[in-house]
Amino acid sequence: MKVRKAVIPVAGLGTRFLPASKAIPKEMLTIVDRPTIQYIVEEVVASGIEQIILITSAGKSAIENHFDYDFQLDRVLTEKKKDNLAEEMNRLSNLIDVVSVRQKKPLGLGHAILTARNVIGNEPFVVLLGDDLVLSEQPCTKQMLNLFDQVGESIVAVQRVPKDQTYQYGIVEGTQQSKQVYKVDRMVEKPAPGTTDSDMAIIGRYILQPDIFDLLEKTAPGHGGEIQLTDALLALAKKRGMYAFEFEGTRFDAGDKLGYLKAIIAFGLRHPDICDDFSEHIKEVAAQL
Repeated sequence: MKVRKAVIPVAGLGTRFLPASKAIPKEMLTIVDRPTIQYIVEEVVASGIEQIILITSAGKSAIENHFDYDFQLDRVLTEKKKDNLAEEMNRLSNLIDVVSVRQKKPLGLGHAILTARNVIGNEPFVVLLGDDLVLSEQPCTKQMLNLFDQVGESIVAVQRVPKDQTYQYGIVEGTQQSKQVYKVDRMVEKPAPGTTDSDMAIIGRYILQPDIFDLLEKTAPGHGGEIQLTDALLALAKKRGMYAFEFEGTRFDAGDKLGYLKAIIAFGLRHPDICDDFSEHIKEVAAQL
């Protein structure tokens, strides 16, 4: 079955970015000339997805507004003959069909995904975390969809991390099937040092079969009363199989201060309007250190 829909959870409080995220959703923090969430949505569009389901909460209306049509702005840009900007704003509002679902209580990532059940229905879907950026030649989501066409089962994107950092991630243990593909045997959420030999960390990209919804409903709340996605993923892997995929590209945790700054540099150095001057500036700053 073709994957047509993507779920993007954006209901979190963004506490790692306080005080900046007190009034502005962290997903709306800008990288060069567009908010983080726009890069995520553009990846989805470039991968052939037809509909996005935003899992939102109170105070997140700016995200929905960003992808909506703004008549007043369009009129002002047209009157001032800023045709390129007007065209860009119209392109943005017509990127993709966007649906919003409210997560009424902060009960974790697993619960956020569960709230999309009525919109997803009985079909496989993509999940992308709203602060995970991947810079790659081919969109990370498209790479995963290509693998899904081959294996027909759920997929989690993984990257290698230093062994002393595995405690910060969900870790996959698996049996290698090909150069970039592993059959999932076990998953451990933020393992204690010495409890796993694997260095394959799950990042914010998933393709999930709809069976995940029944499993999320049965998943007991963990720390802080949250429903952990990793618990349901492991159950799904045992039920019908799951694959871990080492994607090609560089991932940035834009929900972390250092990761956010790294993303700004990486995307800035590739921006056609500023890349040359920005590169020179970085060289000048480095020379002064």
